[in-house]
Amino acid sequence: MISSGVQRASRALALFALLASGAAFANPTPWQLNLPVGVTSISRRIHDVHMFAFWVCVAIGIVVFGAMIYAMVRFRKSKGAVAQTWSHNTMMEAIWTTVPVMILIVMAWPATKLLVDMANVENSDMTIKVTGYQWKWRYEYVEYFKKAPGVNFVSSLDAESARVRQLGSGLDPNAVKDSQDDGYQSYLLNVDKPLVLPVGVKIRFVVTADDVIHSWGVPVLGWKQDAIPGIINDNWTQIDTPGTYRGQCVELCGKDHGFMPIVIRALPKADFEQWLSAQEAEAAAAKNTATAQAAAPPAAQG
Repeated sequence: MISSGVQRASRALALFALLASGAAFANPTPWQLNLPVGVTSISRRIHDVHMFAFWVCVAIGIVVFGAMIYAMVRFRKSKGAVAQTWSHNTMMEAIWTTVPVMILIVMAWPATKLLVDMANVENSDMTIKVTGYQWKWRYEYVEYFKKAPGVNFVSSLDAESARVRQLGSGLDPNAVKDSQDDGYQSYLLNVDKPLVLPVGVKIRFVVTADDVIHSWGVPVLGWKQDAIPGIINDNWTQIDTPGTYRGQCVELCGKDHGFMPIVIRALPKADFEQWLSAQEAEAAAAKNTATAQAAAPPAAQG
């Protein structure tokens, strides 16, 4: 009986440690209670700062509530305890003022340095322009190592999710899976054209909108950025691990706000450059076709 109780307690502690540590899941999972560790240096630092603050709060809670419980049990009236009559203690007041200030300073230093580094978009090797629309995203590859690829496209909710979400469709949302992401259950989390990015390259994002306020956010990158009409905001990332990473618009932007997901496919640099070359060739062919059609003489009148 005792051993089974110990085993149950061990399992509970293991589950708590898993949830508290924020296991490195690439995308949110059911019952995930903590921040993801992420796939960028910034996201990992955010997680570390968050966990540091969490454990500081746990330690403070143990000390404060431990002292309260001890005082209530040890000095209760039924044991004959008599309240003291002094009104204050200068030493104690100095301690409980100084110690919290020192704790705040220790916590603020890494957090402030992190915020400064998050805002530093200098020395980026790639620039992506993100424009939010109701209810889709446009991605423009503005620059890649000082070259202008001229690649841009609109990314919308995938056709399968769009079909299943219709009222009266009778289709099972749990059956919607992404074949390119190991069968990940992707209902309302997949797109027709994902944003393809290289691994190991510092990428600057410039984010805006064309109609109302949106917000572009992918949790494993460690940040989100508001997309505001008439305003250009920027941020940066450098993805360390190839994979498929998902996000959503995180600013209520209208009736279909819940149907404009974000999907990033991070590829090794060589694979990305091969993909980019194919996209450039496709864009050039489309441009040449449009130019030829515009230059062609009008058909002879009958």
